[in-house]
Amino acid sequence: MPRCDVSGIRRRRQWSPDARALGVVGDRWILLITRELAFGALRLSELQRAFPGMSTGALEQRLNRMASEGLVTRHRYAEVPPRVEFVLTEAGRDLLTMLEPIVRWALRWAWSAPQPDEWVDVTAMFRLAGCVVHPPADLDAEVELIVEDEQEVALDLYTLHLHGGTATVAHKPATRADTVMKATSSAWTRALGPEHALDGLRVSGDARLANVFLDSFEAASGELR
Repeated sequence: MPRCDVSGIRRRRQWSPDARALGVVGDRWILLITRELAFGALRLSELQRAFPGMSTGALEQRLNRMASEGLVTRHRYAEVPPRVEFVLTEAGRDLLTMLEPIVRWALRWAWSAPQPDEWVDVTAMFRLAGCVVHPPADLDAEVELIVEDEQEVALDLYTLHLHGGTATVAHKPATRADTVMKATSSAWTRALGPEHALDGLRVSGDARLANVFLDSFEAASGELR
């Protein structure tokens, strides 16, 4: 019986929806860049600050690929020096729906304290709150999440909006802060990591709202265990 020549097949990708999708997002950086751009247009330098472990060349390579796949567009402004911003397309924004099941799986099965080869940016956890926090439908409130230094000086701030059974995050102060949560980066890491140690957090306002945020991460990491 003649042997089938599979040399050409081996060089091809499988024709199936999952193979097509993984061909786009199989690189872990693609979804992480998409997560950052969910908060609005960003310059290359601003994205670089979010990924200090990635070289500028590697970041540009991913952005070029995302543009070719129709996930982002470049907006060029006639300024001196030139300004270029990257914006998610409708397809790129729809990609964000993949994050929730991935995040919840990781919290259940792959979550641990930071590893030596990982850098810690706790605000990335804040930006994922929309994937993890599912508040009661009748709740309408705002929670400020603040990262401080050891002298209790604010370094960064996000606002968690709880409304209609959904959670959204904005990189700006609350219009009305029903609850304010403050901690150093290391204290936030302990609180949002698998140990869920809350001793370093300072909470003012409605403590129930703080628990809505914190308990969501703990519940997700405890599911199916």
